[in-house]
Amino acid sequence: MAGRLQTGIDVLDRKLNGGVPAGNIIALTASPASQAELLLYELTAARGTLYLTTHRSDQAVQDAIDATNTGTGSPTVRDVGGSEPLDEANRLIRALPEGANLIIDPVDPLERRERPRYRTFLNELQTHMVNTGSIAILHCLDGQDPPQNRDATEHMADVVFDLETRVEGTDMVNRLAVPKFRGGQALSETIKLELTEEVAIDTSRDIA
Repeated sequence: MAGRLQTGIDVLDRKLNGGVPAGNIIALTASPASQAELLLYELTAARGTLYLTTHRSDQAVQDAIDATNTGTGSPTVRDVGGSEPLDEANRLIRALPEGANLIIDPVDPLERRERPRYRTFLNELQTHMVNTGSIAILHCLDGQDPPQNRDATEHMADVVFDLETRVEGTDMVNRLAVPKFRGGQALSETIKLELTEEVAIDTSRDIA
């Protein structure tokens, strides 16, 4: 596992000294009501991407990506939201080529499976990411009913992106924290983002 792979989101790549190491698993935690999907869509621009959707249909995800007015890639989108999402996800991940992205959106249905099976899934995923020099992004919904295996996801993840969305006065504010960066340096400050038609740094001043 050599070098770093760009995420495809300029603001993140600059802050992370060029991107994240190949072979890493990233956990992106965010509110279900946030614009976190925009981050996922822009991540597809960096390289070939397998996009596994567990809630929305594959066509709904593809339509949303096509409607995004900023730079995205042309991911392969597959719906794994059936009765055995772990088995279906495993089957597709095994065919992932070298130097690719894997996005699971969201990972919650997989986290709700039996703990031993999910632990095996995470370990096999990590091995496959290292062997192929790829990056996996697990979208973790930070809602009112987190899955029982969420701690396992965040512990196994090499990098954690934590997106917080809240209302401050009349403004909607998005702040991205990187509290965990295994083998690298976590960010000491949050990044204030604009999540409208694209991912960009919010340059407005904070008023105390």
